[in-house]
Amino acid sequence: MQAGVLLGDLDRETQAFGLAVPSGIVTHTGVAGLTLGGGIGWIMRKHGLSIDQLVSVDLVTADGEFIQAGADRNADLFWGVRGGGGNFGIVTEFEFRCVPLGPQVMAGPVFWPMVQSPEVLRFYRDWIADAPDELMTIVIHRMAPPLPFVPAELHGKPVVVVASCWAGDLEDGERVIRPLKKFGAPVLDACVPKPYLAHQAMFDPSFPAGRWYYFKSCDVAELSDEIIDITAEHSLQISSPLTTYPIWQMGGAVGRVGDDETAFNGRSAGFTYNIGGCTESSAGFDEQREWVRDFWSALQPWHEGVYVNFLGNEGAERIQQSYGPKKYERLQSLKRKYDPDNFFRINQNIPPN
Repeated sequence: MQAGVLLGDLDRETQAFGLAVPSGIVTHTGVAGLTLGGGIGWIMRKHGLSIDQLVSVDLVTADGEFIQAGADRNADLFWGVRGGGGNFGIVTEFEFRCVPLGPQVMAGPVFWPMVQSPEVLRFYRDWIADAPDELMTIVIHRMAPPLPFVPAELHGKPVVVVASCWAGDLEDGERVIRPLKKFGAPVLDACVPKPYLAHQAMFDPSFPAGRWYYFKSCDVAELSDEIIDITAEHSLQISSPLTTYPIWQMGGAVGRVGDDETAFNGRSAGFTYNIGGCTESSAGFDEQREWVRDFWSALQPWHEGVYVNFLGNEGAERIQQSYGPKKYERLQSLKRKYDPDNFFRINQNIPPN
């Protein structure tokens, strides 16, 4: 697969054969950038990160050398590109293993009024405690969007959403997800059998080009009562109808790959917060940015790391935090070997020294 492919292209071509490659959740995302940072998405708890199904890459170094890297050749470089981003060269081609999936999956969102967030999150925490690998969930807080599947009376109302994707037998998925659908009194249940391609595109309308976005991210080990209360409190302060942020359920197959096997450093995370504020233009953006910063700071006592693909322009210390000291030192050694002059530096940069 060549480097310019978008997730939607990859999904469409693989689903024609009842197959998939673990990827992200917005179809206009580039496969290259997603993969080089790790690649979290809807089927990762069953099939791992994008990098966990990566077989090899073709890469061009800063001095124009063509290199192939995989488990059996240039293994040091292969370790580094699986999470280390574009620091070592331009990856021009990716070879992935495909996994069987779909074409139908049990998937979609269930909505409750946002004021019920503390109760929903506590139920959710207990419900997923022993979740099978086939189940992947993302929690969202936002104003209900004006999408066709959302009733008009909900548009603009603050909601807490648990979106699920079951990567397995549909009947098993319906049985496992049923308790979620029956909890409390949901105002919308759109978790149904649907094409995987449709589910992959579900978040596309929330992230078009041209809007103003600001994100800060962190990993946490668990959804403790303190974290749940902070989450609910700050979510109820959302003022922009475009602001929406995910809390990713981690674990499953992601956590069963050895931590030293790849440069990706978040395998022990329980949940990944990617707190984002969004406005249509500069109007109101400063307010959303401050809301993001305040929320992220309130969670700081529980921060355990950060996913490099969710970093903005946050400085060298945050990049080091995303890898941890041992991996960062190893990545610097690779940088000295493959890009000693730091030619590839317009990225989450790992300088050679």
